[in-house]
Amino acid sequence: MININNVSFSYNDDINLENINLNIKKGEVILLCGESGCGKTTLTRFLNGLIPNFFDGNRKGSVYMNGNLIDEMKIYEISEYIGSVFQNPKTQFFNVDTTSELVFGCENLAIDKDEIERRLEMVVNDFDLEHLLNKNIFELSGGEKQKIACASVSAVFPDILVLDEPSSNLDSQSTWYLGEIIKKWKSQGKTVIIAEHKLFFLENVVDKVIFIKNGRITNIWPISEFKNISHKDWGLRQLNLGNLTAKCGEYYSNAQEFLEFKNFKFKYKKIPVLDMGNFKVPKNEIIAIIGKNGAGKSTFANCLCGLKRSFNGELIFNNNSLKRKDRLKKSYMVMQDVNHQLFTESVLDEVLLSMDEEDIDFAESILTNLNLIHLKDAHPMVLSGGEKQRVAIASAIASKKEILIFDEPTSGLDLNNMMKVSENLKYLQSLGMTSFIITHDFELIMEACSHIIHLEDGKLIGNYKINGEKLSEFFLN
Repeated sequence: MININNVSFSYNDDINLENINLNIKKGEVILLCGESGCGKTTLTRFLNGLIPNFFDGNRKGSVYMNGNLIDEMKIYEISEYIGSVFQNPKTQFFNVDTTSELVFGCENLAIDKDEIERRLEMVVNDFDLEHLLNKNIFELSGGEKQKIACASVSAVFPDILVLDEPSSNLDSQSTWYLGEIIKKWKSQGKTVIIAEHKLFFLENVVDKVIFIKNGRITNIWPISEFKNISHKDWGLRQLNLGNLTAKCGEYYSNAQEFLEFKNFKFKYKKIPVLDMGNFKVPKNEIIAIIGKNGAGKSTFANCLCGLKRSFNGELIFNNNSLKRKDRLKKSYMVMQDVNHQLFTESVLDEVLLSMDEEDIDFAESILTNLNLIHLKDAHPMVLSGGEKQRVAIASAIASKKEILIFDEPTSGLDLNNMMKVSENLKYLQSLGMTSFIITHDFELIMEACSHIIHLEDGKLIGNYKINGEKLSEFFLN
């Protein structure tokens, strides 16, 4: 169905793909894996026609779909056969409301109205979207946006689906559910190509695994062989999350000091979205904030760091009551969509911007720890999603604020870079900082976190020192 012949590509002088040869059969589910920046996303752009139609560079070789040269096809022709879901779903939205977005692709293909309505009902049922219909897309959580993106592509009924980090913003339940959706596509005879770091939800879905390193395919495993390799040795995430154990015993401080939260309640347009009341968490710990998509995690983070002007809650810190402006001065937040907080012309300047007094040596040491030093002169907006995330984390470290909030800091990150983030969180703890980590990443939690805040429907349903049994109930089922 898809034939990739001697494909090479570079965006500038750096080679992103080199001599790629691959044949993908109809109905196969293919996993593309490898470290961040290895070329996975670039390869997906060849498959869906974004190269050369939207991304220019030096390219060689050919990609065929059913014998047709994709280079010579118009984008609208490709879209009839190939559907794409990007790492950042906002980059593929054309409408403000969810229902219009779900049917947008079908309308573009001039599908009959009754058939569009039938397909809408089908994807709403398949993706469990009833509660998200007729909503403003930009008021959804990151995970909810990702579900809308997957469903809108599915409604077109493409023969081939190309997914680039589709689970990066999904909660655990939605990630497992995505695995079931891919199984359903597979049963319908569709071909699915997935570029992904998280592996656990794909164990019983994928047929073949393609490992890419420095732009080259170095290994191709059938899934039966892939299950038996040491994934850590290859720099890959865990295939079986049940093998993980919590590491917090190595550095948990048993702190006697606490951060005390009072009246943590918030309404959006008179609708209650956060009602956590009064509670305490240990100071100088790495605290994971967990919950399903839309549970109120990001709203809590925005209230904590002072970004919600109408929020009147209180934080007791070092025996001082911190109002909104005080919290703004003492906290730093790495947003889920880091594009909102990248401002400068280079990675190094981005880190220096967060410092009260510029210290190039310190900034470069942070970039070295996060495997970014080779990109210090690059413009932040040309980086991959995972690289941008690490730049924002580097800026947070450089700020030396006492309270740090990270909203999905490891989304789109490979194992090695996730471990770098973990090491830096522990380093921040050693400096006396308290970190709040909004995350769906079970591997990060077990590696770095020591305390859990569990939210559902804006309410606090769990506040405890890390407990593997409780976490397994949430993440593994």
